[in-house]
Amino acid sequence: MMILNEHFTLSNGIQIPKIGLGTWMIDDSEVADVIVKAANEGYRHFDTAQGYGNERGVGEGIRKCGLPREELFVTTKLEAGIKDYGGATRAIHASLEKRVWNTLT
Repeated sequence: MMILNEHFTLSNGIQIPKIGLGTWMIDDSEVADVIVKAANEGYRHFDTAQGYGNERGVGEGIRKCGLPREELFVTTKLEAGIKDYGGATRAIHASLEKRVWNTLT
């Protein structure tokens, strides 16, 4: 699909795909397979959130899809109730521990 090849350029010069696969309402036990199939179809940007409960599975799909990690983007969102710096820092680390972002190994 042509739209999957369109990008935004970030302030640091990195290009991020305009379209990301949303994973809302995809169960954690099923989302890895969805990510792999979407990557095979050309998706390179995947969106999740702590509130979706599927960050672990998204990370698994990223690892299993066979593409170099540096070609893929994963966006996630913090729980809506987090309103302070300390809470945000803890929540970000919780996502990292689920290996959503750090999937190079």
